[in-house]
Amino acid sequence: MADLICLGEPLFELNACQDGLFKGGFGGDVSNVAVAAARQGIDVALIARVGDDQFGEKLRGLWSREGVNHEHVLSASGEDTGLYFVFHDGHGHHFVYRRKGSAASRMLPEQIPGDAISNARMFYTSGISLGVSPELQSTTQEAIHTARQFGVSIAFDPNLRTALWPLDKARQVTHDAMRRCNIVLPGLDDARQLTSLHSPEDIIDFYHNLGAEVVALSLGADGVSISDGQGILTIPGVTVPAVDATGAGDCFNGIFLSAYLKNKDALKSAELANRGAALSTTGFGAVGPIPYGKDLTEGNHFND
Repeated sequence: MADLICLGEPLFELNACQDGLFKGGFGGDVSNVAVAAARQGIDVALIARVGDDQFGEKLRGLWSREGVNHEHVLSASGEDTGLYFVFHDGHGHHFVYRRKGSAASRMLPEQIPGDAISNARMFYTSGISLGVSPELQSTTQEAIHTARQFGVSIAFDPNLRTALWPLDKARQVTHDAMRRCNIVLPGLDDARQLTSLHSPEDIIDFYHNLGAEVVALSLGADGVSISDGQGILTIPGVTVPAVDATGAGDCFNGIFLSAYLKNKDALKSAELANRGAALSTTGFGAVGPIPYGKDLTEGNHFND
């Protein structure tokens, strides 16, 4: 039985470094969350679909090394694993995707391992999983329904990508999914677009009104606002020598969920995840810089 089971599209990463070369790595928001959670010492499983290519093999190698159970990741003969590139400039990091028709985008509802979801303590997915393709959207919705049916706690990051689908459609489908979720983990910029609200307080109230018990609203470099319905607390950002924010939100989510599964304390979990997400920006790539639990003892690596 997994503590956390995740569904989404894994991707292979090519990150443009300062020397002009591309560093190979791994991504896909849900896969990143699975690795981040596993590095904190909980049992994590992944539901996905990859191509029977070298990129899919490399992703399986990653999950094996990280202790992420990938027995529910299907290999699709003759299909491709999705790719993305990361470029950096004075305005931050920018993504270019090569994922259309990826193996993951073709995953169907009947391929969901219902028993694995029903026996997990928590299920996690994201708005990207809903937006990649109609097939993966239906699959994600069915997985959410299965988790809900068996009383499995559901965590969700709306993770808006308007390149994948129109905002109006994203708003409708995402909010419908979030009505079934216990924990929501939005980023401020995404939430402002999806809710048409501006202040963190109004956004958090909006998500509680949709049904969320816990809302962890990421404020980027400014930290995170956390609420369990009993009031909102804001944890300030942590100053680090950041070089690449790729995957920082995913790192936050994985650390937060792993901690919350252990302690059921939203504030303590958010404090730990806030430090971990900051530390993850000090290296290049979505996965390599994700800290392990032993790296997150109070005060290590940080200058407040």
